[in-house]
Amino acid sequence: MMIDRDITIELTGMEFHAFHGCLEQERKEGNTFVVDFRGKRDGKKAAKTDDLKNTADYSKIYEIVAAEMAKPSNLLENVAARIVDAIMEVDFGFWFVQVRVSKKNPPVGGVCAWSRVTATSGSSVKSLQDINESF
Repeated sequence: MMIDRDITIELTGMEFHAFHGCLEQERKEGNTFVVDFRGKRDGKKAAKTDDLKNTADYSKIYEIVAAEMAKPSNLLENVAARIVDAIMEVDFGFWFVQVRVSKKNPPVGGVCAWSRVTATSGSSVKSLQDINESF
C-alpha cells in the first residue's frame, strides 16, 4: 500500500469542565467546553509500516489539550492559541494544526448553545514546491 498524500488526524469532542471566561461566575463555577483538534502530517511512513512510532501519539495530544484547558483564561482565543502553540512545540510532524474550543451556553444575554473559537497554525495547503517534491 502506498499513500502519496498527507494524513489528517482528528481528535473531536474532547470534553472538559474548565474555568474560562471574563465574568466572575464563569471563573468560580466553570462551564462545559469541547475541544476539537485537526492536524495534517505526512502519512506515507505510518501507512507503509503500520508502526505507532511513525505517527503522532494521540494520547500525548490529549494530554497537551487537557493541560492547557486546566489553565483559566479570560478569552477562548487565548485558550485555543495556547493549545495550538503547545502542540506545535512537540515534534509530531504536523505542518498544519487547527483547534476549535467551544463553550456551552455562553453568557450572552439570550439563548445560545455554543460560542466557538478556532485557531490555526500552518497552511491547510502545502506550497507548490512541497507538492512537487513529493512526486
